[in-house]
Amino acid sequence: MAEPSVPETGLRGKKMWRMIFAVSGIMTTLVIYGLLQEKIMRVPYGVNREYFRYSLFLVFCNRLTTSAVSAGSLLASKKALNPVAPVYKYCLVSVSNILTTTCQYEALKYVSFPVQTLAKCAKMIPVMIWGTIIMQKRYKGPDYLFAFLVTLGCSVFILFPAGSDISPYNRGRENTVWGVSLMISYLGFDGFTSTFQDKLFKGYDMEIHNQIFYTAFCSCVLSFTGLILEGHLLPAIDFVYRHNDCFFDILLLSTVATTSQFFISYTIRTFGALTFATIMTTRQLVSIMLSCVWFSHPLSWEQWIGSVIVFGSLYVKSFLRNVPKPQPPELPMENMQIVASDPVKGNP
Repeated sequence: MAEPSVPETGLRGKKMWRMIFAVSGIMTTLVIYGLLQEKIMRVPYGVNREYFRYSLFLVFCNRLTTSAVSAGSLLASKKALNPVAPVYKYCLVSVSNILTTTCQYEALKYVSFPVQTLAKCAKMIPVMIWGTIIMQKRYKGPDYLFAFLVTLGCSVFILFPAGSDISPYNRGRENTVWGVSLMISYLGFDGFTSTFQDKLFKGYDMEIHNQIFYTAFCSCVLSFTGLILEGHLLPAIDFVYRHNDCFFDILLLSTVATTSQFFISYTIRTFGALTFATIMTTRQLVSIMLSCVWFSHPLSWEQWIGSVIVFGSLYVKSFLRNVPKPQPPELPMENMQIVASDPVKGNP
């Protein structure tokens, strides 16, 4: 067997380093993001042990940072800031995205981060539903099988929590009806957001930073308006002013949330959606393990079984998608010449 040439070895080395860069970037930013979410929403601040309760303020800070960075990227690359699609379509994504993120933060008041993270794996169900409604997509039997297995595993994980894992916002067990309802709402809104974004990309010649900028900017305006109408803007600023550690937590949360968007874009563009999905599955598993250790979340044996069902199904699905499909046998050269020269066979 011939040894690989020097140029091939160099290309493999560059691809390996790019993969290391992508994996380390996504894992670092999103794991930190997940831990900070739980810390801000579930860990008290100060001597008086006050809880931060203003989820919409976190959305506003995240989207403000993202819109500023994406605008800077568009200007630096000398690309137009003009909207490609009608503004109302950006706003539709923004409203759905705000509802998604708000439900995500609010759910942490009632369910633990491991429960929330594993429940996110079930987002393929609403994505399939919205894909059928919006994009007229058709799914095959294995897609429904894996969706069922993931939903089964998530249900086991949520319905059988460890008895000592109590929410700081109520006296009941973690699997409260309100917490589960928020997670279901999160999955529905998130599925619509990603599906409608996909439709925007395919329907318009749109740069990813263009969509990020207008979606984030609309989210800034809408979340700021919501804070004023709810009367939460000044109390949130006052809380952050009185607790400097909360200010730095929110600053770091917004930074890693924005940075992760660019790592995600780089990974999808360089390695494709399949590699990205595998990395995200691994990230969710690592996040759950770190949260259990860092915040002392006990897991029942039923939850371990549910975790195995979910992550096992996701990894098997990724592996099956990566299996190359058999190519049709090539015709002999003589037959190819006959087909090419026969005008009847050349026209279906």
